[in-house]
Amino acid sequence: MGNLQTELVDRVRSYDPGAESLVRRAYQFSMKAHGSQLRKSGDPYFAHPVEVAGILADMKLDGASIATALLHDVVEDTLATLDDVERDFGAEVAKLVDGVTKLSQLEMPDGAKPQAENWRKLFLAMSNDIRVLLVKLADRLHNMQTLAAHPDPEKRRRIAQETMDIYAPLAERIGMQDLKEQLEDLAFAQVNPDARDSVLARLRTVRKNSGDLVGRITSQLRHTLKEAGIEADVQGREKRPYSIFTKMKRDAISFEQLSDIVAFRVIVGTRDECYRALGIVHGAFQMVPSRFKDYVSTPKPNGYRSIHTTVIGPEKHRIEVQIRSQDMHREAELGVAAHWTYKQHVDAVDGTQYRWVRELLEILDHSSPEEFLENTKLEMFQDQVFCFSPGGRLIALPRGATPVDFAYAVHTDIGDTTVGAKVNGRIVPLRTRLKNGDQVEIIRSEAQTPSPSWETFVVTGRARAAIRRFRAKLERSEYERLGKAMVLKAFADIGVTEVKDDAVEAGLKALRLKSVDDVYVAVGDGHVAARAVVEAVLPGEADRAKSRKDTETPSDAGAAKAVRKKPGKGGDQAIPIRGLIPGMAVHFGTCCHPLPGDRIVGIVSAGKGVAIHTIDCESLEAFAESPERWIDVAWESAAQAEEIHTARIKTSLANVPGSLATLCSVIARNSGNISNLMITDRNPDFFEMRVDVEVRDLKHLTNIIAALRIDPAIASVERLRG
Repeated sequence: MGNLQTELVDRVRSYDPGAESLVRRAYQFSMKAHGSQLRKSGDPYFAHPVEVAGILADMKLDGASIATALLHDVVEDTLATLDDVERDFGAEVAKLVDGVTKLSQLEMPDGAKPQAENWRKLFLAMSNDIRVLLVKLADRLHNMQTLAAHPDPEKRRRIAQETMDIYAPLAERIGMQDLKEQLEDLAFAQVNPDARDSVLARLRTVRKNSGDLVGRITSQLRHTLKEAGIEADVQGREKRPYSIFTKMKRDAISFEQLSDIVAFRVIVGTRDECYRALGIVHGAFQMVPSRFKDYVSTPKPNGYRSIHTTVIGPEKHRIEVQIRSQDMHREAELGVAAHWTYKQHVDAVDGTQYRWVRELLEILDHSSPEEFLENTKLEMFQDQVFCFSPGGRLIALPRGATPVDFAYAVHTDIGDTTVGAKVNGRIVPLRTRLKNGDQVEIIRSEAQTPSPSWETFVVTGRARAAIRRFRAKLERSEYERLGKAMVLKAFADIGVTEVKDDAVEAGLKALRLKSVDDVYVAVGDGHVAARAVVEAVLPGEADRAKSRKDTETPSDAGAAKAVRKKPGKGGDQAIPIRGLIPGMAVHFGTCCHPLPGDRIVGIVSAGKGVAIHTIDCESLEAFAESPERWIDVAWESAAQAEEIHTARIKTSLANVPGSLATLCSVIARNSGNISNLMITDRNPDFFEMRVDVEVRDLKHLTNIIAALRIDPAIASVERLRG
């Protein structure tokens, strides 16, 4: 172990001499704490933190990071405490160790929820100090390098999949391309070993048949540039198996069709020389159209800068060339670690390339662990599109993003008030997928609110979280309104009216809820019965009301704030229902499509609120044995004038030219709007169809049906049930 310590200290001292004492003390502390512990491979456990520290030393990270790597498991796996770490190594190292430790303290079962909670903790820790992530990535890299020693194949596969889904994209998002590729390939070996072996076999065949092709092309490129006066370091590197496999899968091509198995890097001195080298390469070799990307003038969100081009190079081989300066190359390999400022790490996190970290933290406050994990994966898509605002601001988005995603990327308020969008000067639907270079102008209205339907096409976590946040707020408001009406109705059924909130508050303890609003919401969404609220406020009163004929003085103290009247007066009033946003507290049965004017009944379902059905709907038979789920409802007449409802009709048309046009014209002339249409049967003389029509109420539908029936082209028409 002494040689390992000397080697590690020498590596750190070569770039950070002041860290020698800290690293030595951390090494000794960790070795003593771990003692004789063994890993599943049988190796001494202490070898793991030393290897993790070595990975970070290769990145030339500061002494605190190296010490954290050496100590990252002592609090979790030994008798040492965080107080011990802070006492011996100071607050900075203790904070970093605590950040890494918290990510590992929860059990890691196969279920998604605990894992999702871990990712929440990871991003919270990252927000305080990005070095927590760097240590965690190095820790995961060494674990993946030794994963084959784990005896459980299913656990190996789960850990590998987790690495591919989360850790590799995280490394990419902070610019650590080489680390990302290592993690992917190690995970690939566990997730799909047969595919990896197949790719490796193909690569061996290519090497055997082409000889030293990479060396010959490298020499030719270097010579071409030198003749033009540019000294360049030219490197040829074979792509890793996972990168090759994903490209074959994404582009649906065979191995033989790949043109860029080897990427050639041209590393020059300055930014200007990058463009000079590009001109020389394009002048010497034929460029392949549509294969040019300039990440120098427009860097990737993670700070990556390089010029990519594909040419028909030496020996007529199609090759990919990446041109970058020395500084760009270092950043491309090490990402955030390449320009780590040690004492100013907070500024690094505030940089433009880490905006996505802050956006994910915003999502933390408004989503469940499962939603956060989903959004995290969405935010870490590697394929990006770059769009511009009218003022020239560059916005990077995941591929497949829409104008709504763009609006939320600019600012949440802009997303919330979006009513339309122009892309390259033309008005487009909000679900339009954006392309590289699009200029996007958002049309706003302060009267607009997010539409729940947007969630079906947005792809960014920020947009999805904002829409869900608005939907949840609106849904709670509707549940609260409905629940309060149901509670008042339940009290009215036993002769109690004018029930105030502080009367309901008396039942909070019995209901195990925190506030009166929570009571109303729980009743509205079906988790608590309205009768249970009555029983909590007036224990036994519901039973006594059945045998009581005249008004009595309430016996319970909690009822002192409620005024009683004779049963039968208030209980006859149905709960008023209006057409609310579909999927919220009240929704309409798609089996019977109730309309204002129909006699209706409500069915309560836990977590789904109230479903409204017509009184003669056949589906009500399923609830015949559950009378407690039925509630009396009636249309709220004052609110119906501007509301639109969907009715379904069944019609039979003569199979002659123009009959369908006649159907549409009659509906339109009577102020109806067809929202859906499906042909259900067809023969030489007639064809039948089902038509969904947007109408105001039952009277409006009746008028449309009457107008259809008198047209000779329409053989029959009726309202469809079920």
